[in-house]
Formats: sequence, structure tokens, C-alpha cells
Amino acid sequence: MSLLEPSPFASWADLEREALACTKCPLAETRTQVVFGVGDPHADLLFVGEGPGEQEDLTGEPFVGRAGRLLTSLIEDIGLTRAQVYIANVVKCRPPGNRDPLPLEIESCRPYLEAQIGFIEPKVVVTLGNLATKLLSGKPTGITQVHGREQRVTLGGNEVTLYPIFHPAAALYTPRMLEVLEADFKRLPELIGLAVSPPPPVVLAPTPAPAPETAAVQLGLF
Repeated sequence: MSLLEPSPFASWADLEREALACTKCPLAETRTQVVFGVGDPHADLLFVGEGPGEQEDLTGEPFVGRAGRLLTSLIEDIGLTRAQVYIANVVKCRPPGNRDPLPLEIESCRPYLEAQIGFIEPKVVVTLGNLATKLLSGKPTGITQVHGREQRVTLGGNEVTLYPIFHPAAALYTPRMLEVLEADFKRLPELIGLAVSPPPPVVLAPTPAPAPETAAVQLGLF
């Protein structure tokens, strides 16, 4: 299925039901459960990672481990919550040992991700890391070259802003990478059109009137 095509699913419920019962690739044999996604299905902001890890496979929710907690913190730093965005992955089942998803696994899950994008109609799709960035951009350029640079693409039948950033896992042990990630995140309110709250006005205390005697001295009366 091409990322340029509209969704073949009749509704969000239809999409989720089919994804949760999917057996299209070998990952169905090793998963604990399908990790469909979480958040607001009408969100302006959609995050797309690579695939579930161990904690995600156990809980059924994406990005709940250490990298997920960092992602949540970064989302909150721009004035949003996890409930106000949508978080999904390229593949919905955990690859054994957290290895990279294989081409067959990516293609098997691709219709689900495509349909999610089509139903959500986000303003901005944030790709987390290399795999998601290359898949959704349709280009081989790695994340190091394109992070923090928005581009217009057509996904799910809709034109959206694609915004690649590093995967939060890359910043867990590297302070410099965390700084880059934080800087890239700061542009998201602008990209999704949120009004950035102005700083509170500076209120100057009124200058007290001089005492009569002091005023008289200043006027040269004494």
C-alpha cells in the first residue's frame, strides 16, 4: 500500500479491530499483545516511532519505558500532554530482542500506520529516528542530516508537515544529544500553530512622591 493512498478502513474502530487481531507477519507469533497507539485520534501532532519494546509489549501502550518517559517530559515541556497528541509506531508488534523490523514486517503494518495518519489528519507528523523518517519521507537520507528540518509530504491522502527528530533513546546517555532533541522540540508549537504564550508583563512599582521637605530642597526653596 502506498503512503499516497487513502485509508481502506471504514472507521477508526474498524482499523483498530483489524490491527489488534493481525496475523500477517511472524511477529504475531512472538508478541504479547499488539501496541496499536495511544492519545487523541484527532490530534494536531502525531509521533511515529520504530516499534514496541519489552515494556510496550507487556502494557500494550507505546513509549512507556525510559525513552517513553523522556518523550512524555519533552511533550509536557511544550505545553501539551500525551492525551493531547497521538503516539504510534511503524510496526505494532515487538520484534524479538528489540531488533530492527524486517521489510516484510514493515510492509505488513504499513496499511495500519497509513490509515492512522489518514483518520487523525495531523498538522505535523514527528518521525522519531531513522527508520520512521526514511519510511515516511520516502528518502534514504539519515536522521543526522534531516533532524529539525520540516518538509511537506502527502501521507494518508493528506498533505502534512513531516518533522524528523532523533529518537528519545538516543538522548538517554548523551547530554549533547538531549540538548539537540530539546532544541528541535521547541519548534513544534510554531509548526502546529499553537499560540506561544507571551511573557507576563513587567509591572513597575509606582515611584513614591517625595516628601514635602525633600521636594522643597530639590526646588531650591531652602
